[in-house]
Amino acid sequence: MAPVPPGIRLLVSFDRDQWYRALTFILTFLLYTSFHLSRKPISIVKSELHKNCSSVSDLVTMASGSGSGSGSGSQQPSLPSLQADMDCSWKPFDKGNYKQLLGAMDYSFLCAYAIGMYLSGIIGERLPIRLYLTVGMLTSGLFTCMFGLGYIYNIHNLGFYIFVQVANGLVQTTGWPSVVTCIGNWFGKGRRGLIMGLWNSHTSVGNILGSLIAGYWVSSNWGLSFIVPGLIIAAMGVVCFLFLIERECYLLPVLWIIDNQYYDTELLLPKDTMCVPVQPVVVVKSESKPSAISFMGALRIPGVIEFSLCLLFAKLVSYTFLFWLPLYITKAAHLDAKKAGDLSTLFDVGGIVGGIFAGVISDKLGKRATTCAFMLLLAAPTLYGFSMISQFGIGPTIGMLLVCGGLVNGPYSLITTAVSADLGTHKSLKGNAKALSTVTAIIDGTGSVDFFGGTIPALSWLFWIIVVHDI
Repeated sequence: MAPVPPGIRLLVSFDRDQWYRALTFILTFLLYTSFHLSRKPISIVKSELHKNCSSVSDLVTMASGSGSGSGSGSQQPSLPSLQADMDCSWKPFDKGNYKQLLGAMDYSFLCAYAIGMYLSGIIGERLPIRLYLTVGMLTSGLFTCMFGLGYIYNIHNLGFYIFVQVANGLVQTTGWPSVVTCIGNWFGKGRRGLIMGLWNSHTSVGNILGSLIAGYWVSSNWGLSFIVPGLIIAAMGVVCFLFLIERECYLLPVLWIIDNQYYDTELLLPKDTMCVPVQPVVVVKSESKPSAISFMGALRIPGVIEFSLCLLFAKLVSYTFLFWLPLYITKAAHLDAKKAGDLSTLFDVGGIVGGIFAGVISDKLGKRATTCAFMLLLAAPTLYGFSMISQFGIGPTIGMLLVCGGLVNGPYSLITTAVSADLGTHKSLKGNAKALSTVTAIIDGTGSVDFFGGTIPALSWLFWIIVVHDI
């Protein structure tokens, strides 16, 4: 008999539950990667929405100066013809207040996301996670595509883009509480920091992929920078509906009867095609089924309020980089939209390493709060240094982006994953598993109430924000 190949031997060494844990880990990773992938295009497209206005303004100024200094016999193109030949930026972002208008779109998304998150956790505890997440991803894909259709159908109404951002912010709240609850149901507290640190790299991976996809079309057809990510998240919604397993107990075998005999068959991955007689099983319904926790009940869990306020400032910094970093690089380093978007991915590369590092250290020390505080203290002078060093060229900017990404996203990752899962299964709940989604939503929703995140165009201001956070 031929020996069993070592690869097959390795595969069969894992039991069924381990395979389903791996499936849940990978699937929820990909699902939330698509969420962040669909959020990133707006930051890439910003520099394109106003890019041509500055060029036209400079060209018009040069033409006016040369026209006044030339003789009357020289032929100079008129200013209207210059503006007709060159497309200014996308209206209504072609005016001097374009930063305020772009900030208003971010502000709309964040406000809707923050408000919706508080409701989403409560709703998510009472509905099947698989269906709830599927609907959220399909509708998020729809609204992301709608933003891109504004380019296809030449829509210049600010209200349209604000509406799409608000609607998308609301439906995107279905994602985070659902995937954290699902991963928390499958993985216990052992090495939770490391597992969550690896798993939460989906945030940075999604940002990187979103930057690359949006950057590919940003200069030629920025509508596709939204439509393609929208189609991706909608497709992942279908995958979620087909394959997501919410919790381990959903894999219990099913009993069925033929000729008054009880037989056992499994819903998933049956070991063979034989029906084996088993003893009948009587299921007794518990008299007091654990009910979903209330909003105020979740707030009374020790640590929820403290970590929610901590995330309020940590996420403000992270999301300001998310929305404004490509535009900042464009202005500071004088790069085009695609190159600035590609360079901004280094911040997320550093974030992957920072999230894993924070998880490992917090597991070793058993002190999540201390790990967060230490990294945020280091982040304060580093961010201030970034605002100074980024003026000296690409090389220093690359190094600072990697370091800043690790120090900023490390605590952010730890609070939104391992800390949220710890608090959602706190001993004060006495085994009630109906709190994880609500606790996660409260912490992440509070972190999203950064009313300044859509209106900070100067990253150097972040130093003072972090100083306030540290105090």
